[in-house]
Formats: sequence, structure tokens, C-alpha cells
Amino acid sequence: MEPHPPRFRTPRSMQQLYSWPWVEAQVAQTIEVWRQGAQPTPQNGPRYSSTQQQQREQAYDEGLLAVEREARRAPRSRSGRLEMQHRIIASFARFSASALDLPDDAIHLLTHEFLPVGVSLARWARQFDPDLSMPDIIQACRNAWTACGLQPLLGEPIRISPAILGYSLLYPYSDNYLDSEDVSSKEKVLFSQRFRERLRGEAHPARNSREAALWTMVRLIEKQYPRAAHPQVFDCLLAIHQAQEESIAQVASGDQFPGSKLLGMSCAKGGTSVLADACLARGWLTEAESRFSFEWGVLLQLGDDLQDVHEDLQRGSVTLFSRTAAEGQPLDALVLQLLNFSNRVGARMDRLPSGSSMLKNLLKMSWRSLIVGAVANSHQFFSPAFLHEAEQISPFRFEFLRARRERLTSREGLYAALFEAFLEAPEDGDDGLPPPHPHSAWRLEPGTGARAAARVL
Repeated sequence: MEPHPPRFRTPRSMQQLYSWPWVEAQVAQTIEVWRQGAQPTPQNGPRYSSTQQQQREQAYDEGLLAVEREARRAPRSRSGRLEMQHRIIASFARFSASALDLPDDAIHLLTHEFLPVGVSLARWARQFDPDLSMPDIIQACRNAWTACGLQPLLGEPIRISPAILGYSLLYPYSDNYLDSEDVSSKEKVLFSQRFRERLRGEAHPARNSREAALWTMVRLIEKQYPRAAHPQVFDCLLAIHQAQEESIAQVASGDQFPGSKLLGMSCAKGGTSVLADACLARGWLTEAESRFSFEWGVLLQLGDDLQDVHEDLQRGSVTLFSRTAAEGQPLDALVLQLLNFSNRVGARMDRLPSGSSMLKNLLKMSWRSLIVGAVANSHQFFSPAFLHEAEQISPFRFEFLRARRERLTSREGLYAALFEAFLEAPEDGDDGLPPPHPHSAWRLEPGTGARAAARVL
């Protein structure tokens, strides 16, 4: 890591408070940045010939086979599972060097800093709630990786903290409930109201084990960041909650929104989500840090919307991408605009004083991979000319990516076993997290298939 310049905390009296009018102002600014990217712009970055792609695909398959061999062995002893973890990490390092052209310091960052964050979160979550599914835990890990990716950009070391853990696990419990078609609108409104009041600091007793789990996560955040000293943290949490409420209310109304309204909803949800990640990474933010984290969140939200275009079309969810696809128009222009937007977010990140150039380049590469991978998986929504051009900036051919995705899906059970093996912790492991106290667990309402501890602290 490059040395960080001295950092001085902004006095509380000068800290920006994240009210809803502030969020609306950020949404308006972000939409303007998005519109500026509407003009076609040559894409920078490496381009790959078919031969170069096939060489990287061979490295991909070698790494995949190595991982699958390890998963089939399924060691029964603790020592065997720990040894397997080391072999898989080594295999990933070889794959990253040969297929992704990552330098040694980037590979070390991924394998020795980011991967342990995810493993620590997964181990804690499984002890806290043995019924949390692998997708739920991976969802939480994705958020934690975003928060920990922000830490060096804010002058902080990468680590999983109680606050990041708590925030990352809030939403497998809340989002899945609010998205459920089996839950009445009345129950959703009541749940959302009580959740908002708890985020404001009101100490309601938990009505059920879902609330008990959520209250536990909020306490983890409060313990690390006392409310009086860290008002920005709780402003952020209330902002993302309101963005979700606004989105749910607008979708439930059944109205047909113009594209600008859809974009505004995505900006509010995505921007406030990563704004909260950033605030929980350190406890406070400068204006420049707030702006960057908000735009990064919008970028990730739009990338997710592009990834989910198939599912959104099937369930009738409307985003910029699903509406354009439903109208029979190619997504070419929107994806070019998204690539241009990612370049602008990257330029804003480069202006932050902290964080190594290696980390910043790695993040930019991950953003591009998210977008290009989504194009490969949704190829039917693009023109042949666009696909030909886009494939040249991918290290793998699109047909290869689709085939490997199908293979991974068909072998879900194998990778679930591998996931479970990675939950094995060394006896001397200490990640600094509070114990999850699984002995205090309650069972959720019948049919939900989850358990939550009523108390952690």
C-alpha cells in the first residue's frame, strides 16, 4: 500500500448531514453526470484478440478444475479443511496472474485481505443463524467487500468491523421480507415503520425473531459508533431506508414512470447504500468522499439492474434496462452510457488522496468486468455489431462465459460443499468480532426457514 497522507477529522459542527433533500440534490447531480456520458466515447483499457482470450480461458478452466477437485474430496477433519482452503487460495492466485493479468500486490490484496473479510463474515453469520442460506451470506459478503474496498480510499486499513458486519447482515433479513409476495402490504408497512424507528434510536422490544435479528445488527453499529458522536452514520442508514421505502411505494402504485424517474429511483437506492458503506467504514466523511461513494453506489446499482434484466422482465420489475428491453430496443446505448459513467466515477476516485493506484485500478477493472459480464449473459438484448465490439474488451469470449456460468449453476451442490468447508476456522483465529451467541437463538415465523439471535451485546 502507498503511504496515506495525514487525515484530520471534520469537526461535528461542519459535517454534512444526509437529509432527504441532500439525497435528492445528489440524485440530480448524478443524473447530470449520467447524461454527460450519453455521447459515444472510445473505451480505454486493454483489448484482447481471440487467441489471447483462448489462452486466458485455458487458465480459467485449469483453475476451475482445481477447485472442483478440492470440492469433491470434502475433507472430514478440521486440519484437512484448512489445508484445502490454502490450496484453493493458491489456485486462485495462479488463475488471477495468468487469466486476469493481475500483479502480485493485487493478488495478495484479494487473497490475504478481501477474502478473509468474506470468510469472517460468513463464519459469524452461520454461527449467529445456521439457517441463513448461502445466497443470503454471499449477498452480505458483497456489501462487506464494498465497505472494505472503501476503507483504504478513506485512509483506513482493510478489516471487517462490527459496524460493517451489522450493516451487511441487515438486508438479507429486511430485503427478502419486503420483496416477498407472501407478505401483505400492511405487514410490510408496519415492518418498515418499526425498522425506521429503530434506526432512529427508538428502543422497541422485538416483536418476533426477524426484528430480534435486525435489532442485533443495529446494536453492533451503535456499539462501534455511538449516536451522539457519529450522526452521519445514522443519517446514512435512515437515507437508505427512505430510498427503499420510496422505491417500494412507487412500484406498488403501478404507475408508468418516465426514464428520468426510473433513473432517479436507482440513483437514490444505490447511492445511499454505498454512502452508508463509506460512513460505516470510518464513521464520518468529507464532501468529496460522500460524493464519490454516492456515485459508486449508483454505478453498482445500475450494474445490478443490467445483470438482472432477464429476471426483471420475468417478474415485471421495471428498470431502465428492463423497460428498454421490453420495448424491443437494443441496450447498446445504455451500456455505452454506463461504461462512460464508470469512467467518470473512476476519475472522481482518482482524485481522492488516499488509496493506492493498484487498488483503484483493481476497482475500475471490477466495474468493467461487472458490465461486460452482464452483456455476455444477456447477449440477445444487443446488436451483433455492439457484441463484437464489447467482446474485444473482455478477457474471455462471451460464449465461453455463458457456458461456464451454466456449468457453475449445474454444480451448485458441489460449490455449496466448498462454501461450507471455508467456514472452518483455525483454532487461534481472532477477527476482532464480538461472539454471535447462537445459544440465544429464536426461530422465525413458520415457513421462513431462518433463525436469529435475540442478543449479541
